[in-house]
Amino acid sequence: MELRCRPSTIAGVVDIPGSKSHTIRAVAIAALAEGVSHIRRPLVSADTEAAVRVYRSLGAAIEIGEVWTVQGVGCRVQTPDNVVDVGNSGTTLYIALASACLGTGYTVFTGDQQIRRRSAGPLLQALETLGAMAFSTRDNGCAPLVVRGPLQGGQVCIECPTSQYLTSLLLNCPLALGDTQIEVPLLNERPYVQMTLDWLDQQGVCYEAEGLQRFRIPGRQRYTAFDRTIPADFSSATFFLCAAALGPAEVLVRGVDMTDSQGDKAVVHMLRAMGADITEGPEGLRVRGKGLHGADLDLNATPDALPALAVVAALAEGETRLGNVPQARLKETDRLAVMAQELRNLGADVTELDDGLVIRGGRLKGGRADGHGDHRVVMALAVAGLYADSPLTISTAEAIGVTFPTFVELMTGLGADMKMG
Repeated sequence: MELRCRPSTIAGVVDIPGSKSHTIRAVAIAALAEGVSHIRRPLVSADTEAAVRVYRSLGAAIEIGEVWTVQGVGCRVQTPDNVVDVGNSGTTLYIALASACLGTGYTVFTGDQQIRRRSAGPLLQALETLGAMAFSTRDNGCAPLVVRGPLQGGQVCIECPTSQYLTSLLLNCPLALGDTQIEVPLLNERPYVQMTLDWLDQQGVCYEAEGLQRFRIPGRQRYTAFDRTIPADFSSATFFLCAAALGPAEVLVRGVDMTDSQGDKAVVHMLRAMGADITEGPEGLRVRGKGLHGADLDLNATPDALPALAVVAALAEGETRLGNVPQARLKETDRLAVMAQELRNLGADVTELDDGLVIRGGRLKGGRADGHGDHRVVMALAVAGLYADSPLTISTAEAIGVTFPTFVELMTGLGADMKMG
């Protein structure tokens, strides 16, 4: 499917849907809890639906509606009847790998082509160290993956180029048979770990932490049912914040909470560092378009923002460095290489580094761009299409449905000239 974008101005009010990261954590905890939980205003997308599908296969009863209702298994994790397909959801894969180890049967996980290229090797090794069986059928750390419990606990050292490895252990080790000690010599995307710890705190889970480097987690704990509203997704809001900051009009981005632990709220400060006029108020974030300039930005905690900020940098005056984000190469695509390639094809001056991009701003031309089947790349290129010199057509636009099915609808509601076809 293609997304056709024409140069246009956006203005008005947009309501951002729920957070993918919070929704998937909510599904996992509710599925492992005792009793019935209610998840309000969840994100409905391919990734969150994958989480529902996976935890149903582990025994949870989940009803989907305006409010999601989850009857948890209370640690009595079942063995799935069939191979478990996580689709494109890496978050679901990593968290559910450890959840399946709370049972005693074999569970086989697979996913789409992108998932089958993303390594879970360090997490598999950690699960084995903690008493489970975990291996890759192709012996390359990538899906298909096979795990079997029980998760005993113990001492483990794990490097986390993606925070999802640590989140998986933190969410599931409280339910292990024994105590767990985790040492983390390398950790990227730290705010996502804080989000996980916030969930543990709300559940009353006991743990000891030395910064985010060492954790001690008593085993045989329990999750309890909850009723919670999912906050809006800053990763999704990023595309609207960036598009509005580049334009001549004003956009009110509603629903986001600057006190939430989501790492991508830092995009607000990054855009301000580039000269954006963004004010916080009771209704949300008000963005008034004005000329932007280059800046030196550290994206280690916010890798999902890289595609959109790369587009902003390509249209800002001067040089922008997007650095300290090597893990961007480990996402659905190698986002450093992909964004460098696509922006160069649109006329931008881009230098690719091992851990980032250097972009010298100017103008972008239209034409055709490859979305590479990566939802964030497609949406970032759509923002570029609003400000290119001529219409832009983006391939693999169906990937938007992974995290933000209503993206085009909300953009056109602000006046963007976009159409799927």
